[in-house]
Amino acid sequence: MAAYDFEGHITDIPDYPEPGVIFKDITTLLKEPEGFKATIDAIADHFKNAGITKVVGAEARGFMIGAPVAYSLGAGFVPARKPGKLPREVRSESYELEYGTDSLEIHTDALDENDVVLIVDDLVATGGTAVAQAHLIEQFGAKLAGMGFLMELDFLNPCEAIAKATDAEVFALVHVD
Repeated sequence: MAAYDFEGHITDIPDYPEPGVIFKDITTLLKEPEGFKATIDAIADHFKNAGITKVVGAEARGFMIGAPVAYSLGAGFVPARKPGKLPREVRSESYELEYGTDSLEIHTDALDENDVVLIVDDLVATGGTAVAQAHLIEQFGAKLAGMGFLMELDFLNPCEAIAKATDAEVFALVHVD
């Protein structure tokens, strides 16, 4: 696959959602068929030989990237949802936010010890959501093969937090210093 200018198709929005923050808007990349396809293909190609049986994506943007990656890999897709969004029995994992805590849930029948799992999301910032998903996958006894992201905010050191939870590979298409 020829190199694609992912970063050149992501729009910087200064002072959003608050002054001093530069928001990285990925919708300008994903709205273009070539950008969307290149994103999905690059993540799927990177993990194509890892034996992935399930892709886990956290709501909501993890669904946009994770589901098509799962399709491309011939794997199932497992949504990790906020509390109260899934209709059957769930396993839950809480994680720290800047101000408080949150949780993610997965149906109890979504994974098992035979699954090889890839976590996919649009962005990894502090690593909290990724670590929560890794812990959820661990509850099932499944193997976490890796984590694939469209963008990594390197200046927040997410790989430090992730490395404390798992030795799974972390892969990102765009690195923001």
